[in-house]
Amino acid sequence: MEARFGGRVALVTGGASGIGAAAVRQFHREGACVVIADVDAAGGTALAGELGARARFHATDVSDYDAVEALVLEAVSAFGRLDVLFNNAGIGSFSPIPDLAVEDWQRVIATDLNGVFYGMKAAIPVMREQGGGAIVNTASISGLSGDYGFAAYNAAKAGVINLTRTAAIDHAREGIRVNAVCPGPVDTPIIAGISEVPGLRATWDDAVPMGRFARPEEIAEVAAFLASDAASYVTGAIIPVDGGVTAHTGQPNLLRAMGRGDAS
Repeated sequence: MEARFGGRVALVTGGASGIGAAAVRQFHREGACVVIADVDAAGGTALAGELGARARFHATDVSDYDAVEALVLEAVSAFGRLDVLFNNAGIGSFSPIPDLAVEDWQRVIATDLNGVFYGMKAAIPVMREQGGGAIVNTASISGLSGDYGFAAYNAAKAGVINLTRTAAIDHAREGIRVNAVCPGPVDTPIIAGISEVPGLRATWDDAVPMGRFARPEEIAEVAAFLASDAASYVTGAIIPVDGGVTAHTGQPNLLRAMGRGDAS
């Protein structure tokens, strides 16, 4: 297990914090050379410095195709190949549609959806030339169903899901596997603001059958599996990692309401 990425090169976007940083550490711990991409230069530089010679940081705004293309070229220049692309960078917004600024809509789509397309567009020719590779895209359970007030994020993540499926079937015979993870709520900086609203975290925890948010490392573990040879026959898969949220119809917990059975 420790060396399942030995001799391989992984590129992680949004790699300076949260799920991305957890994945960077996971790939590195298991033998990979890692390229960290993020707009957070301080965080990315610090993480690369912590990991040492097998890590590089490249400041990248994934909403800019030229920047993403340069990132992929830098990864190949630094380490000679590219075996894993984890398209993880993402942002959110919260507003009902009539109040959603056009600029905010465009910003979320540009980062969360266009950024995934740009990463694959730049990386797939490299992987094709070297005989294969693995791509994992961070979608969301918010791409599987709707949420109140998250129009741009829901649309972008739904786009990532079907883009993943299309890329998977287009490139399956080239040895390039493409899958997506769909996290539920995760303890990352992107949702840190919920602690400012009294009772919101408890309400959100209660909506998860497992009763808690995920740790970033729990999402990274699934991404690493999908990128590994253990998933050699897995492509086009959309994997919820959500503590049971999408297993629930949304109807009330009648067992709890009636005081019967497991009232968790």
